[in-house]
Amino acid sequence: MATQHRRTLIECRELLLTLAWKTIALRYKQAYLGILWAVIKPVALVLIFSLVRSFVGIDSGDTPYPVLTFAALMLWIFFQEAASDGVNSIVGNVHLIRKIYFPREIFPISSVVTKLVELGINVVIVIGMMLAYGIPVTSMVLWAPVLILYTVAVALMIAFIGSALNVYYRDVGNALPVVLSLMMYCSPVIYPLALVEKKLIQEGAAGEWSDLLYGLYLANPLAGLIDSFQNIMLRGLPPDFSALLPGILITLVGLPLSYSYFKRAERDFADII
Repeated sequence: MATQHRRTLIECRELLLTLAWKTIALRYKQAYLGILWAVIKPVALVLIFSLVRSFVGIDSGDTPYPVLTFAALMLWIFFQEAASDGVNSIVGNVHLIRKIYFPREIFPISSVVTKLVELGINVVIVIGMMLAYGIPVTSMVLWAPVLILYTVAVALMIAFIGSALNVYYRDVGNALPVVLSLMMYCSPVIYPLALVEKKLIQEGAAGEWSDLLYGLYLANPLAGLIDSFQNIMLRGLPPDFSALLPGILITLVGLPLSYSYFKRAERDFADII
């Protein structure tokens, strides 16, 4: 069955690319600043976080805080917007779903794929920031495509199950942006993962609950992802596989289950939507 689904998706690759291109074109067609909006959001957040840091004090180690935060934000924003667009992709294409049949997973997949364009632009910008701050670009950046592919998998895991549930319960689409915004504060975006490890593991800030809380923190796939992305881009270090492992295990289990639920639910989309 999985092989049949894969073959069908390959046969529909031109439709997938067409939908992705259409989404990109429509998103920026009437926007005066166009693709620059992909840069404005992370830059604005970096400025806000830098201002907050000046009051509360966040240790960023030897890495300048603006580039550390930008590297985290570009990956987080990609995940957040890809997952959100993917969850709303089925209810947002009612006219196509009711007219003709083709694999419905094309919609969440294309929603995630289109965000890779903006991510690519931000990768170029973070490399420019690295050069400006005198941070060398090492061979460790070759890990970047692997980590980005992992981020795509996490976004698809949310998009598949979320888009199916959103057909039946429209509150899912409304609640997801709020949940993801809160989730950002449980990810090493404003602060580095090393700070969480120091507080919980080294200092035992939560007492006997410290180890459990740190384990739960790493269960968020974005925690290890963001830290490892900062490692390979800014610190010249390999990914931290111990931090990545919990999220990888969750994604390896969650992505097939999410896709399986989507395929079971899609037969009723046209009737319910």
